[in-house]
Amino acid sequence: MPYIPEENRDQLMVCSLDSLVDPESDARLIDAFVESLDLSKFEIKADTAAEGRPRYNDRAMTKLLIYGYENDIRSSRKLQKACRINMEVRWLMKGLEPDFRTISDFRKNNITSMKKIFREFNKRLSEVVHWGFTAIDGSKFQASNSKDNNFTKNKIDDRVKWLDEHAEEYLRLLAEADSEDEQEPGSLTREELEEKLQKARERLARYEGYQKLMEETGQAQLSLVDADAKLMKNKNGFAVAYNPQTAVDSETHIIRDYQMTNQVTDHNLIDSTMSEIKKESGDQVIDAVADKGYVCEEDMVRCLEQGIRPHVITDDGQDAYEIEIPYSDESGDPESTKAEELRKCIHNGVIPKAYADVITDMKVKEARRLVKDEEEKPEADRQYGTEDEMLARAKEGYFVRDPERNLVYCPAGEILRQKCVKKNGNIRYANKNACRHCKFRNKCYKGKNEWKEIDFSKDTLEKPCTDWLKAEGRTPDRKGVKKCKGHYEKIRVVKFKLKPDREKTSKRLCLSEHPFGTIKRAMGSGFFLLRRMWKVDGEFALLCLGYNLKRSKNLLGFAKMKELMALA
Repeated sequence: MPYIPEENRDQLMVCSLDSLVDPESDARLIDAFVESLDLSKFEIKADTAAEGRPRYNDRAMTKLLIYGYENDIRSSRKLQKACRINMEVRWLMKGLEPDFRTISDFRKNNITSMKKIFREFNKRLSEVVHWGFTAIDGSKFQASNSKDNNFTKNKIDDRVKWLDEHAEEYLRLLAEADSEDEQEPGSLTREELEEKLQKARERLARYEGYQKLMEETGQAQLSLVDADAKLMKNKNGFAVAYNPQTAVDSETHIIRDYQMTNQVTDHNLIDSTMSEIKKESGDQVIDAVADKGYVCEEDMVRCLEQGIRPHVITDDGQDAYEIEIPYSDESGDPESTKAEELRKCIHNGVIPKAYADVITDMKVKEARRLVKDEEEKPEADRQYGTEDEMLARAKEGYFVRDPERNLVYCPAGEILRQKCVKKNGNIRYANKNACRHCKFRNKCYKGKNEWKEIDFSKDTLEKPCTDWLKAEGRTPDRKGVKKCKGHYEKIRVVKFKLKPDREKTSKRLCLSEHPFGTIKRAMGSGFFLLRRMWKVDGEFALLCLGYNLKRSKNLLGFAKMKELMALA
């Protein structure tokens, strides 16, 4: 059976670069788009040497970055190689072959401009597409920082304790070596023990420095390589990552805008993610859909005040959120859709016409609320003055809180660190590693979880460990509880129910997950190469631009996109 004829490698070919690129290649759209931009408007610049060879064209370098991030060629060395072997890249670059250092420096110096270019691309799309409502979601993208180079306060406490024990053991072995006349076979020599002791002390000093830095700055985590990255939980466990938020259009599945965050949860992020889209919409009231992870009454109220209808998925058996806001005497126009008028109406107890389908049962009521007195006893005036006194009190069967260092001593002598701050303002403390290996576990905690969690208000300095005290036949005393000084007053509030649109919320999963899946799988970009928040923000802009380019080409076709991209 004959084979398909092959070309002769030695045959001379006369052809242009243009003939080697598909007529409907994405590279042609990128070329038309960048050529139509006024790069000075986006502050694109390259370093110019005082002497030596001329610099590379800014437009060519910008095209290279956009094409690379769309096609999973992101590292500067891969982009350097693509300039030699990839025909579409050679066509875009017009034969230019910058080295990896030039590419890396151009990206580093102009990364903040990429978000402006991303928004310019979306601005052109808005001229030909009809926007629907917006679905918001976040996803964890791994940062350029390993878990070994990320420290929580509990992790550092464990390392310090472990190194302390090792240093004591080395000192003990050295003392034994001094007292013995002959060294036992196979044991470490004195020089080896001194070397290990020195290394343990150096590591201990380093971790104690991290510990002091975190307490002075109030940081909950410390990342050594990328200082802005945080340890976050994802589907595969924990990773040091960022949590970008995307706002995806319901009609086109295009990413209308995004917000880069290092916040571990999605709470309180609807209003900030939608802010730029709201500015573009003017006085038009827009809709935003989000999952249960975004539940935050204050955030939803801010959205309503700005002209955004938040549709946040409710718990099973619940169809609305009961919300309370302060009352105001200012009256607004219920027919208007201006943000100022909407804010006045809802705080005056009047349902604006634009919110008639999401707000019900709005009433103005009187409520009794605690008002703290100004002359409140300062928090630093503690029941126990020193660390040793607090630790001794804890070992009597109490959880003792140190408000200055923001930690809790448990009856076993371990330190519990802040885990989170609850909606009511209470601080939750825990230490998972200590609880898992605690020999007094059954005496202290008998719950279903693997570790003890305890909540403190800022006015509470200690709490009794009931099971511990019962086991010792003692009853708790309350001398460590500081009462908050204040008085009650009657104030007027507005109460209403915010009912999300179930038809819109049912479509959320099909909208918000789509772009993340494409970026992480089809574009191979589930992690960031750059470090620090402002650089990662620009890197994600390139990923979103690459996704939008693919998506809009599928929606509008090549000819329409070429016409749109060429608009000056």
